[in-house]
Parts: sequence; structure tokens; C-alpha cells
Amino acid sequence: MAVLEKNPPGGQTGTGMRRDIGVVGLLFASVGSIIGSGWLFGALKASTIAGPAAIFSWLIGAVMIVLIGLTYAELGTMFPLSGGVIRFPHLSFGSFASYSMGWVNWVAAAAVAPIEVEGALQYATKYAPLTSYDKATDTHPLTGLGYVVAVIAMAAFVLINYFGVRWFARVNNVAVWWKLGMITLVVAAFMVTEFHGSNFTSHGFATDGAHGILTAIATGGIVFSYLGFRQGIELAGESENPKRNVPIAVIGSVLITGVIYILLQVAFIAALDPSALTHGWANLSGNLAEGFGPLAFIASAIGLGWLATLLYIDAIISPGDTGLIYTTVTGRLSYAMARNGNAPRILAKVSARGVPMPSLILAFIVGLIMFLPFPSWQQLVSFITSATVLSFGSGPIVLAAMRRQIPERERPFRVPFGDVIPFLAFYASNLVVYWAGWDTNWKLFAAVGLGFVLLAIFLATGTIAKHEMNWMAGASWALPWLGGLCLISWIGDYPEKAAHKGNLASIGFGWGFIVILALSALVYLIAVKMRLPRADVERNIEQTSAEAAEEEAELGELGT
Repeated sequence: MAVLEKNPPGGQTGTGMRRDIGVVGLLFASVGSIIGSGWLFGALKASTIAGPAAIFSWLIGAVMIVLIGLTYAELGTMFPLSGGVIRFPHLSFGSFASYSMGWVNWVAAAAVAPIEVEGALQYATKYAPLTSYDKATDTHPLTGLGYVVAVIAMAAFVLINYFGVRWFARVNNVAVWWKLGMITLVVAAFMVTEFHGSNFTSHGFATDGAHGILTAIATGGIVFSYLGFRQGIELAGESENPKRNVPIAVIGSVLITGVIYILLQVAFIAALDPSALTHGWANLSGNLAEGFGPLAFIASAIGLGWLATLLYIDAIISPGDTGLIYTTVTGRLSYAMARNGNAPRILAKVSARGVPMPSLILAFIVGLIMFLPFPSWQQLVSFITSATVLSFGSGPIVLAAMRRQIPERERPFRVPFGDVIPFLAFYASNLVVYWAGWDTNWKLFAAVGLGFVLLAIFLATGTIAKHEMNWMAGASWALPWLGGLCLISWIGDYPEKAAHKGNLASIGFGWGFIVILALSALVYLIAVKMRLPRADVERNIEQTSAEAAEEEAELGELGT
């Protein structure tokens, strides 16, 4: 089990991939992924949904993500595998669970590069007509020229991965310092220059009550802005000291950015000209005449032209950095799925440079397709949030099962309080998906259904071996979970204007918590009950270790 053995700092894993990522490198990989386009739009979007109470949305969102992150911190230190988020379900429940969660995870990851491009182009609209404002939907869809530039940007991500990703990895820490510096600068400059305390109460504090606060978490770019914590897990296999570094990276990145995001939300609200709130918070986007780049617009309005210029520059650097990271991640995910036998083998092929080109090309094509149903940042953010959090929901389930399957295995980091935190993390992930609303979730579950259609094709053509699916262990809880969430979302009251979104709104606000709680408890208990036997888990660990060792040897020093 070479991949799972301890390795000296800076030494080889014995598989060709060095464990050179220290605690700062791993922390910054997570922070760098977290700070993308989300901070450029999140404060505005959350304010239009929840008003000044969006401050609490950021806080609640951080707590929920920390709960999920804690479960992955324990798993990531037990099994420091690159691409661990899609490997963990395979260890405990076999190939069907691995395929199901891997598919959802891959779809979510493939959508990140497109949304980062959309975010950058929305800010760049100041200089060219790359997006337009649709007042009816409060979105900024791409124009014809915007689509052309978006295709070029997506192609650039693939080319940099092919030719220069190793160089990029070396300067990523510099990019993260730039990101942190920019957010800190914006917060300080806004608070010192303009602070209208009356904005927090003049048009109401919680403009849509608790409903708005919770909706903003899923659809306002809040959870989306935290999702980069996963890099601390994905790169665990390349860290010099996973026992120490993984928990620090996962939890530390959320705490650091959470504090910054809350301060940014306060600064944004206080810096607004009170006249922009004439028609209330819900109409704020339309009242900002140049809402294409909301933070830059406010900076210009309060006399900080130099800061606006820096923000337009950052609108290229921050999304570009995150988009490039996720192009690499998406290629690795499909590569790993192919190596696990859950996708066509062609996706496991690498070039002479050690780059999984078929996987990168697939990510490029799917990324372009994403622009069609989601032509704006605002439309795509909810989809990515739901899909990513849905895939993360398997982590708490795996942790609960493994504590019963291999209880004596060393756990360098152990989440306290038994099943309490894993269950709360699972419950939190389901709530976030529910809050995203049916208008988003029907597209998500359509994508999930497409994944199962592809699975049937793979099985029929022999791409995936039928006898390796572990149907009972995986499908017994995965199908009721996914089907139950889809059903509850359809009959629930998110979004609130149900008549215009296709959902029934038969479940009231308070009852939604109870119904999701009941589903979470049922699925949690079924999964624990239907877990694989210990012998199968140990065999999966051995097999996964061997596959990961071969994979890392083949990829060598491929940049992350």
C-alpha cells in the first residue's frame, strides 16, 4: 500500500510523485481555489436576496462548509490520495457509489472554468460589449462577442495545462497573496472612504426574513465562494505531512476566507450610496448603472478610481487562477474515473508530457456546452453550488461507514462526538441543495439522470464490468437519496415564487427543515446498514492504493 504509507517530507511516495507540498502550499491551494469570481459578485448577489442580513448568510454558510470539511479532513488524513473526493466512496461502498458521486463531482468541476470566464467577462464589459444586462432575470448573459472570447479563454486554460502548468504551479502562491491583498485592500478602502451606517436599516435588515438568508447561501454565491476548500483534500497525496497539513488547509482556508468575506459584505453595504437603495435591495443590481463590475463601480463612485482599475485587473487574475486550477482538476477527475474503471479508458491516456489530454479536451467541450443553458455567472453559480455540495454529501456517509468497517485503522485527525458531526454535515449538504430551489435542481437532477444513462451504456458496451458495481452497497442509499432530494425540491417552496418556477410549494418554510432532516436520517441509517463487509473494504483499499501508485507514477510531476 505504497500510496498510503508515510513518506519523509519532500521525499518520493515511491510512485513517482513527490510529497513536496507543505502546510502553506496546501493552505494556499485551498485559499487560491476559494477566492475566484465569487468575491467579485457575492456581496452584491447576496444583498439583493437577503438585504444586510446577508452577513448572517456568510456566517451560516461558513459553519456548514466547516462541518462538511471536518469529515473530509479525517478521511483525507486516513487516505492521503490525490483526487480523494471521488475515491473515498469506492473504498466503503464500491463502484456504483464511486461512479455516482464521481459523475456529479466531475460535472460540478467542469462548470467552474466556464463560470470563472463569465465572471471575468462581466467585469470586462466596461471595455467591450461582452455581456448585457437582463433586468427581468437580473443576470448578465454573454453576447455574441462574449461567446467568442469565452471560447478563446477556455482554450487558453487547456493550452496552459499542456505547456505551462508546472510553471503556473510555482507561482500560484504569488497569485494567492495578490488575491488576499486585493480583498483586504477593498475592505479597508471602502470602510475608510464611505460608511453609511443607515444602509443596514433604512430599507429593512432581513428583507426576506430567514427565507432570504438561507436562499442567499445557496443561490447568492456564498457556498460557491467557499467550495475551493476541496483542494486540501485533492492534493493530500502530495503533501509532506498530511496528518498536520490537511486539517489546517481544509478548516483554515474556510475560516480565513469566511472572516474576509463577512468584512467584505459589511464594507459593500456601508459603501453604497443610499440613493442606490431607492427601490429596495431586491432591485439593487438594476440601480447600479454599471453593475457589470459591482465592486469596481462602487470604487469609482466613491472616488477611488485607482482601486477600480486594480479590481478590473483582478477580475482577470482571480477568476483566471481559479479557472486554470479547475481545468486541471477536471482533467484529473475524469482521468481517475477512467483508471477506476468508471469511465472510458481513453480518458486515462496521457501525453508524452504526462498530461491527460483526452480528459482535458473533454473538459473543454463540456465547458463550452455549459455556456448554452447557463450564459451568465448568476445562472451558473446555483448549479455549481448544488452539484458540488451534493457530491460532498457522500463524505459524511463514507466516514460513518468506515468507523464501523475499519474502526482500528489509524486516524491522524479524528472528528469528535461520534456520528454527530458527520450527520450534521450530511444534513447541511442536503439543506444547501434544497435551498438552491427547483429552478436550479431540475437541471442538476437531469444531469444526474444523464450520468445513469451513460452508466447503462458503459455497462452494455463492456466499458465498465457489471460484476464490480456493488449494487446493493451503493444503490441502496444513493438512489433513495438522489431521488428523495429531487422529489422534495419539486414539492418544496424554493424559490419562493413557485408559480413561475415549476415547483409545487406544498412544503412550507419550517416543514422543509423537518422533511430534509427525515430524508437525511433515513439515508444515513440505510448507508450505514448496507455498507460493504470489512474484507471488501480492505480489498478496495489495496486495489485503490495500487491504482493510485500506478497513476502517480504515470503522471509524474504533473502540476496541480
